[in-house]
Amino acid sequence: MSATMTAAPAAGAPALPRDRTRAGSVAAYCRRNPQLVVGLAILLTLLLLGPVGSLVVSARSAEPLSELPGLAPSWETPLGSDDHGRNLAAVMVAGLPLTLRVGFLAGAIGLAIGILLGFLAGFLGGTVDAVIRMAVDTLLTVPALLVLIIIAASIRGVVSVTIMAMVIASLSWMYPTRTIRAQVLTLRERAFVQVARFNGVGWLEIVFREIMPNLLPYLAAAFVGAVSGAVLASIGLEALGLGPQNDPTVGMTIYWSLHFNALLRGMWWWWVPPIVVVVLLFVGLYLLSMGLDEIANPRRRRQA
Repeated sequence: MSATMTAAPAAGAPALPRDRTRAGSVAAYCRRNPQLVVGLAILLTLLLLGPVGSLVVSARSAEPLSELPGLAPSWETPLGSDDHGRNLAAVMVAGLPLTLRVGFLAGAIGLAIGILLGFLAGFLGGTVDAVIRMAVDTLLTVPALLVLIIIAASIRGVVSVTIMAMVIASLSWMYPTRTIRAQVLTLRERAFVQVARFNGVGWLEIVFREIMPNLLPYLAAAFVGAVSGAVLASIGLEALGLGPQNDPTVGMTIYWSLHFNALLRGMWWWWVPPIVVVVLLFVGLYLLSMGLDEIANPRRRRQA
């Protein structure tokens, strides 16, 4: 008999409720995967900064001339004010949700296109696979940052948070398409898919009932990676002055601090807070991605 078999419960021992057993297994997994817990905690804190911070700081304080220009941090203005007279604490509270909106919207659109094309190419194969693979391989050779700069510069006068998300999403679907196609190519040869085919199940039903559930952990990790790339692209464009000029996003705050030489003038409260927020955001996304990758990749899965 195998030594790894779990001992049966003793006779007369009370059976644990299923929800308590499930909660215990979740808690044990969280102890084995602290990266996921820390990443989620950081991201939840940043996501709650907007709703909770708006209860403390008025959103109108993020508008120009709401405070005296160039105020150093104090009890009244914890992060000081910029040369426009905006309360920088209110700017962070109002701007972080806008930056996250760009990342989530662009990441969701890019990943949705990648899922559609990746499943079509990987499962159908043939001419469809050849056309999609050729388009992806060709577009991946194009420098995406240069294209984004050209597009953003050409529509600079009408850039909004939604338009910036669409611009970034237009060039963020190629890599997900390639990786999802590779995953589908592997799964379509598995025994359970072949059995479904022999039973006459249609390809759409196979995709949604057999392949998609097995890819959900990988797609979750891919979504976090897509959001990270979209946030990085948006902050890069905004730091160059190609973002929404009238919206107090984190990237535009960095741009205005560079534009008015806050670093040389010693106004550290103008550029340090947005950089700290960006660092925390990427640390949280990285840890969350690593935690989800451990779930999606059995080779990296640690045992209790």
